[in-house]
Formats: sequence, structure tokens, C-alpha cells
Amino acid sequence: MSVGLLVGSFFLLAAIGVPIGFAIGASSLLYFVVYNPGFISMVPQRVWAGTNSFVMIALPLFILAGELMNGGGVTKRIINFCGYIVRPIRGGLGEVNVIASMIFGGISGSSVADTSAIGSILIPQMVEKGYPKPVAVGITVASSTIGMVIPPSIPMLMYAMISGESVGALFLAGAIPGILVGVTQTVLVWTISKKRHYHPEYTRFDKKHFAHTMRDGTLAVLMPVVIVLAISFGIATPTEVAGIAALYALLLGFLLYRELKWKSVLEAVKRAFLSSSSVMIIIGFSMIFSWILAIEQVPQTIAAYFLGLQVHRIWILLMLDIIILVIGTFIDVTPALLLVVPILLPVMEGLGVSALQFGAIMIVGTAMGLVTPPVGMCLNAAAKISKMDIVDIFKGAAPYLACNFTILLLVTFVPALSTWLPGLFF
Repeated sequence: MSVGLLVGSFFLLAAIGVPIGFAIGASSLLYFVVYNPGFISMVPQRVWAGTNSFVMIALPLFILAGELMNGGGVTKRIINFCGYIVRPIRGGLGEVNVIASMIFGGISGSSVADTSAIGSILIPQMVEKGYPKPVAVGITVASSTIGMVIPPSIPMLMYAMISGESVGALFLAGAIPGILVGVTQTVLVWTISKKRHYHPEYTRFDKKHFAHTMRDGTLAVLMPVVIVLAISFGIATPTEVAGIAALYALLLGFLLYRELKWKSVLEAVKRAFLSSSSVMIIIGFSMIFSWILAIEQVPQTIAAYFLGLQVHRIWILLMLDIIILVIGTFIDVTPALLLVVPILLPVMEGLGVSALQFGAIMIVGTAMGLVTPPVGMCLNAAAKISKMDIVDIFKGAAPYLACNFTILLLVTFVPALSTWLPGLFF
């Protein structure tokens, strides 16, 4: 009954439009008022403890790095760089979109930032080059899901805080799945583009433009490599690397590309502050919610239920994958991780799935929720850019999300995809 009040009030508040962080906090307070009034005095302490994490300092810094890249012309140069990468296969802007998302995600760690940055530049260009608008926007939002899978990843920071796993190991756990999502989406985009004649006509090779583009693009592409290697070899902590990424984007925009202005820097700091603040509110209240679930022994009860089912392990894992996809459809990534991981992690470990592998499963699965109505944050960001309805955008993205679902199944049933690379370094 007490858990029913907690969960029921949360979904009711969320359904009537209360911001997700406040819905979590209000339902938790209602539980304490009704069942444990003596614990109310501990709420501020628990909220502070949930956000008082050194790892979480990396959150606003990675967001700031992405914002500075947009204002400093780094995103534009990444796109130009990718144009030469796909030239040997006569690839068009569709393939450029996917590969640019892989590189941009390797710096910002945010899928929503990916959609906003890449989409604002490429969607108008793709429409101008003959791509139907739903296809152009669909490719943009589907490829942006790579941003939170491929390292660095802001949701991986959240998962590390919840599970206690190493951030560096989690970043590496997402590397191969993220690359596989990008490769499979690129192949599908190329196949569809060739069939529908979206590929550009062959143009004369310009050596001077190529040299200039590759020089500028290489400086941007080096950043994700530096981030992953620095964390993997223990050269710097995730927080220090996030600071380096923000500083690097600042230097590129100011000194090399000379497109970044102080006004843009202040706006980027403001957006990073607002974005990270909203996330911190959700984290703080989610810790109260998770604490109540632990008091009521909900994780143990659910683990006992699933592990007691008289069915093969494969079917239980498939069932859990579906649960993750459904939750990601209705709840944003951060609260989904904070609410679901403490409950499902004991189940997964009971089934022989390591915390590293489960982290990869959660990130790949919840990333798809960013592109599914009604909550999908990438859908809403793309809708603002393209002036399209989110349902039409989802229809355009659906074929490419099949790649994500395929990789989700592979990560679930082939542990080496997420555990082999961390095993080499840790």
C-alpha cells in the first residue's frame, strides 16, 4: 500500500504536467507525511548527499564544452571534415550526419546537444540537397542517440554514481556499442540513399580545400580520443577531462577559428548552468525516492520475482529490455536511470549480467527513448528546429532506430561487446 501511494502519486503528478524532478520530490514527501513523518527531517540531508559528488562536477563542464563548440564554429568544421570521410563511397549529407554525431557525441556526451547542434546546420542543407524533410530530421534525431552511448557520456556519469562502477570503465563499455550503432546506421543510410538517389553527383577534388578542412577538423576530432585515453590510462579524472574539454573548445573558438565571442561564452555558461541545475534537482529528489524503495525492500522483492520465474534466462532478459524501452518512452534518461537502476541491477546481477554490461544495456535502451513520443527530448529539440510534428519526425527516424534495437539485443546477449574493452584497460 505504501509503495502504491509513492509510485501512484508520482505517475499522477507526472501525467498532469508537473516537472519530473518535483513530481519525484512531492511523491516522496507524501510518503513520509503518511507513513514515516519522523523521517522528514532527513530529507534535506539526503538531497544534499545525492548531489554532493565529485563526479557530478563533470556534468556542467561537458555541457559547457558542447555549447562552446556550437558558438566557436567547431561543429561546422566537424561536419565539413565528415564530408571528406564519406567522399570515397560517394556518401551524401545523410552519412555525414551520422558520422558527425559520433564525433560530436565524443566531446559533449549529450544526445540533445547533438540534435540541436548538428540539426540546426544539417537539416536545412539536407532539405536543400533533395532529402525529404522527414528523412533529414529522422536521420538527425536517430543518429543523435549515439551521443550518450559513445564516450564520454553524461548518462554514464549518472550510472557510475548510482552503481559505484568506475567512470572510465563505463566509458569504455559504451565505446563498441556506440561505434556499432553508428556503423549500422551509416550502412542503412547509405543503402536507402543509394536506392532513392540522395547521393550527390561527383565533384572535382579540391586539394587546397581538402587540406584546410582536414587540418581544422582533425583538431576537433582529437578531443574525444584525448578524453577516452586520459580517463582509461588514469592520466586525469572524468571531472578534470571535462574541464580540459571545455577549455579546449574555448581555445579553438577564440584563438584558432576566431568565431567565439564573449557574449556567446556568457550565453553558453548560462545554458550549461540551467541544464545542469535541472538535472541536479532531479538527482537530489531521486535519491529520496530510491531510499524509500530501499526501505520498502522493493529491489529485493522484484529481484526475487524475476529470478523465481520458471522460464529461460533469455526470456527474462528480453522482458527486462522491453521494460527499459517502455520506461525510456515515458521518462527522460536521467530520472529513468536514477529510478530503474537500483531496482533492476540486483536482478541483472542475479542473472549473471555484470554492472558494466547492464550499464551499456541501460544507456543503449534509454537512448532510444529520446526519439520516441511523447517525452523524447531529441524529438522536441528537432521539432523546434524543423517546425515539424514529433509524430512525423518519429516516423522518419523509425527505420534507423531498428539499428539501435539490434545493437541493444547484441549488448544484452553478447557480454564481450561491453566488457572486453574495459577488461583490457582495467
